[in-house]
Amino acid sequence: MKIVELVPWLVRSGGSYWGEFLFLQVRTDQGVDGWGEVTTTTRAANRGVAALLRQAGELLAGHDPARIEEIWHKLFRAFTYMGSRGAGTNVVSAVDIALWDIRGKVLGVPVHDLLGGAVRDDLLLYTHPDQSKFGTRDGVAEEIGKIVASGHTAIKFDPFPHEPGQPEANDRYLDGRLSRALEREAIELTGLIRELAGPDVELLVDAHGRFDVPTAIRLGQALDAVGGIHWYEEPVPPESRHALQQVRDRMRVPISVGERLHTRWDFVPVLENRLADFVMPDVTWTGGISELKKIATMAEAYYVPVSPHDASGPVNLVAGGHVMLTVPNFYRLESSGHDLSAYNRFLRTPLDNSDGRLKLPPGPGLGLDFDMDYLRAHALEGVR
Repeated sequence: MKIVELVPWLVRSGGSYWGEFLFLQVRTDQGVDGWGEVTTTTRAANRGVAALLRQAGELLAGHDPARIEEIWHKLFRAFTYMGSRGAGTNVVSAVDIALWDIRGKVLGVPVHDLLGGAVRDDLLLYTHPDQSKFGTRDGVAEEIGKIVASGHTAIKFDPFPHEPGQPEANDRYLDGRLSRALEREAIELTGLIRELAGPDVELLVDAHGRFDVPTAIRLGQALDAVGGIHWYEEPVPPESRHALQQVRDRMRVPISVGERLHTRWDFVPVLENRLADFVMPDVTWTGGISELKKIATMAEAYYVPVSPHDASGPVNLVAGGHVMLTVPNFYRLESSGHDLSAYNRFLRTPLDNSDGRLKLPPGPGLGLDFDMDYLRAHALEGVR
């Protein structure tokens, strides 16, 4: 069997924060195709990565898709002169996921069987409210009520408002500060969610890497006063481990980082320097299924739980799920909402997240069966 081509599919989606998903189809000469994903955070980045994927197809044409490790290194090293993180690992991730999907289909087994076999039967999830509905107490109550009623037992949200005149993008870093007035709003919202969710639901607070060191410390200490915060995510931007260390030294609230770290090499100093209580690599950005498994094994040696980031589409969710089914130090898997209909409209067989747990589809490979007619109907012009 040989790889024939890589086909990026950039498709419209109401279920993505950015209104689109970027999937990858790896086609072979024997008609067995694999699916990956590398949905990024901006429209420009999606189009740039799609172009890189098409170029990578020229590099990999004729290769045996079963040689997953060899292809991983060939692709990864092809990008080192432009920087071995970011767009390069995005491309590697999408291809790697698709190759594991092909291998499972060829052998007739699910991917998790190829990774050592399951250590659990399903996967605990955490999920997000629709914060656009948070304008009133009733709106907050309705959103939190839906999540709790669905059986989910952990909720992640970003309570921190933006200063007037600042862009609304959650991860926009400008001066890194937040006024005392907006801090009070954030802490009041967090307290309200704690009240509405009840004492047994785990609350995960996301700062989206927005704050400078003193602001991050002040906000973390205020969150600690609310009580029962399970983690404080990305309190400072990802570029400086020293800034993270300063925040870590002043925190009692557990810290989670990792969605913007790429490959095992970025996670080594986090683990060695005890900078986080949880790590959250994204399987579509950090290096694929191969790399997520290696990062999880590294973290296991430090007794640090792994909780993969997923803010995009169904391949992201399920690919991370296959790895986590095999990982002893698993915490939870992220889903962008308690209702997965935005994912399921792309699939012939819907995903099952009943009772706040993901049950992986039972078929070989990833187990995903794309509705190709729906995919074609929603493909954006000029990307295939």
